[in-house]
Amino acid sequence: MDERTTNVRSDWNRMAAGYDRGAGPDRRLLGGTRAVLCGGARGRVLEIAVGTGRDLAYYPPGTDLTGVDLSPGMLARARERAEAVGIDAALVEGDAQDLPFADGEFDSVVCALALCTIPDQRAAVAEMWRVLRPGGRLALVDHIEYTRWPLRGRERRKEHPRRRPLEIVTETGFEIDRHDRLVLGFFDRIVAHRPV
Repeated sequence: MDERTTNVRSDWNRMAAGYDRGAGPDRRLLGGTRAVLCGGARGRVLEIAVGTGRDLAYYPPGTDLTGVDLSPGMLARARERAEAVGIDAALVEGDAQDLPFADGEFDSVVCALALCTIPDQRAAVAEMWRVLRPGGRLALVDHIEYTRWPLRGRERRKEHPRRRPLEIVTETGFEIDRHDRLVLGFFDRIVAHRPV
């Protein structure tokens, strides 16, 4: 794990206990987005950066779900939530930039509001591609305010600037099935698939 990833892990461990207290604005701004992303997941499902498990209640009953997160603190909260909502999910510590799963192991990958915090977005999306079977579904949502003026200029000066998820997903080879700009264009919601 490189230094940037180690720092991100420390940050999320520190925030884990109080993270869900900030969930209100997310629910109001994004409405049914989590239901759209999770409700369409089929087969073996991997959620990248499962965090405290805010999405767990949105998966269809009987979903074969694996959640991966960099932070042990966040995973502890996700385990509590999984038990509370009655979801049987395998919750695994791991790095989205180097997933501990085999090629083509999953039918669906979900990533909600996490790609922006992963140090190497391109590596994470490439790993999503790798673990999806051909024809598999990718569903993600992320905020993109850093790609708009005036923040775009500041972002470009960073050593590792963030990019729009839509661009990275397309460059990786996914075919876009649905793309929505949400909340005055500050969020991208993408449903795509890995071509057969």
